[in-house]
Amino acid sequence: MAMAMTMNLMAGDFVKVVNGRFMRDGKPYYYVGTNFWYGAILGSEGQGGDRKRLCRELDAMKATGIDNLRILVGSDGLPGVSDKVEPTLQQRPGVYNDTILAGLDYLLMEMGKRKMVAVLYLNNSWEWSGGYGTYLEWAGEGPCPRPNRDGYSTYINYASKFASNQKAHLLFYDYVRFILGRTNRYTGKRYADDPAIMSWQIGNEPRAFSTEALPDFEKWLAEASALIRSLDGNHLISVGSEGAWGCEGDYAAYERICADRNIDYCNVHLWPYNWSWARKDHLSEDLDRSCDSTRNYINRHLAICSRLQKPLVMEEFGYPRDGFSFSLKSQTKARDGYYKYVFSLVADNAEQGGLFAGCNFWGWGGYAKPRHERWQPGDDYTGDPAQEQQGLNSVFLSDKSTLKVVRQQVRRMAKIK
Repeated sequence: MAMAMTMNLMAGDFVKVVNGRFMRDGKPYYYVGTNFWYGAILGSEGQGGDRKRLCRELDAMKATGIDNLRILVGSDGLPGVSDKVEPTLQQRPGVYNDTILAGLDYLLMEMGKRKMVAVLYLNNSWEWSGGYGTYLEWAGEGPCPRPNRDGYSTYINYASKFASNQKAHLLFYDYVRFILGRTNRYTGKRYADDPAIMSWQIGNEPRAFSTEALPDFEKWLAEASALIRSLDGNHLISVGSEGAWGCEGDYAAYERICADRNIDYCNVHLWPYNWSWARKDHLSEDLDRSCDSTRNYINRHLAICSRLQKPLVMEEFGYPRDGFSFSLKSQTKARDGYYKYVFSLVADNAEQGGLFAGCNFWGWGGYAKPRHERWQPGDDYTGDPAQEQQGLNSVFLSDKSTLKVVRQQVRRMAKIK
């Protein structure tokens, strides 16, 4: 009896889904989070590591009311590739950079101290952390094209091979087994037993990259989620999807993917500028259009969540700084307006007992001071990965008006029962 009681108490520490709602510590869990993809690198003591800054960033986020961080486990492939995150974690199949593993351990320990939780994504359809392209290279498909050099259409044609490449899948599954089987060197906790992890996520914006590849894509996601479930019965599992946008516009495919019994909740991402809802020279003028399109997109996915009775998280969204500037001194009036609108959609729905449970804005820049428009080794990490202009979508501590909007939403979400 005593052992069963201990196990139940431990289970209560994990974020769960009960009747379509997130529960944490026996209470409904609604949240405002952010993307902090570089957290494990910052937590290391090797290249790129800065544990003092990491702790300052976590304290700043916690003080703002942010307790949910979406984080990259690690990047793949050899270092020295332009537009890709470094240092990398998995340099060759099964060959790991232990300093990054130590960084992830340290990050989770520090998050646990602050009652923060991590959504950890394991793969990436995009080039900036290796992901699809690196696994395909290892599987013998030849060199991965670089989008900024060879064009995105060339990259997409190459990446579309991932959905059906069994060798690439097996290499990825080996990586999943390794990460989920780890024990944190600082806390002594197995990752599978650590409440500082909210969710394992299959990837960042996994895509089929062609309509023809959708059946294989759905099959791969089902296999990956089943593997994760077999290794870890404590944590939630999510896809990391953009929604129908990441399923070649096929809402039925998105619903089938999210209906899988091993997928606990649904994700969407929204990028008004990237999706041509807002023009770089008309960001303020196009704000209403962006908000209307956002509402319509969210509502279509909420209808799917209602049928599935699973929560929805808008775990990526961003809006450029005014004037499409990358300067920390530039204003963020249009961004603040977009954030307010997104936050109102989440809170309004949650207050009415709906399934829209949380959001993670992209992304946290915090104390970073970008030195170049394009990231170079030795520069501070920001919310903008290496392939993007530094400062484009980052929220820095100097962005007082944006952080005020975030704090207002945190207070509103905290009142939802």
